[in-house]
Amino acid sequence: MSEEEILNCKAKVEAMLADLAVESNQPISIFTEEAETLESWAMDDKEKLAIGGISEDRIKQIGIRAEVLRFYQASWIKIRRTGKESEIAWKEMAEKAADLCQEMKHAFRYAFRNDAALLGRVSEIAQGYGDADMIQDLKTYSELGLDHQELLAAIGFDVAKLAEAGRLSTEGANLLAEANGSKLKGNESKVIRDKAYTYLKEVVDEVRACGKYLFWKDPIRIKGYQSDYWKSKNGGKKKSITPEVEA
Repeated sequence: MSEEEILNCKAKVEAMLADLAVESNQPISIFTEEAETLESWAMDDKEKLAIGGISEDRIKQIGIRAEVLRFYQASWIKIRRTGKESEIAWKEMAEKAADLCQEMKHAFRYAFRNDAALLGRVSEIAQGYGDADMIQDLKTYSELGLDHQELLAAIGFDVAKLAEAGRLSTEGANLLAEANGSKLKGNESKVIRDKAYTYLKEVVDEVRACGKYLFWKDPIRIKGYQSDYWKSKNGGKKKSITPEVEA
């Protein structure tokens, strides 16, 4: 696979609507390993699979998408925390974020004292309360300040804090989601990992379905289109699958 193929795949994963992403019901490491084994197996049957509507290029998508899934899984693992660790980290960040919010509100009111419209914006930002509101305030202060850096610099405000506010807003949103146990909905790394899983699963399911259709009377070849994980998990019997918690 080429670097261009990997980049194109990442672009498609990132463009996927979050609502379409599903969470893996098996360990990602096992899923990617089985997917790559499937690719190798299917390549041996590529002529027959083509009759069933699966091209060689489609089979090769398995390896490309598996590589991209591993990339996003690694990114997710780097930032993943336990709920307890997240709560502690959030409390530390929240204190810093609250102090920065107060400092920016104080500085902005003075810097914009001669502009009624800008003062009105500061008052709007200051409305509301709670952790989520504070995270949004940081982002809004950052954007407003970056648009009027000359007024802030004129009163001696450290404009580098504007970028810091933007960073805290992004990191705080992820951390707060983890602390609240909302990893799937709130953490961007988790969501894009699930997008990559969904994108790989799409082609894996297609190839497996085609293989099972074509080789339904061939006990040797059909084995390569079955998941060893689920055969072991379900004891070879059909069961309703309850998603496991994916680490």
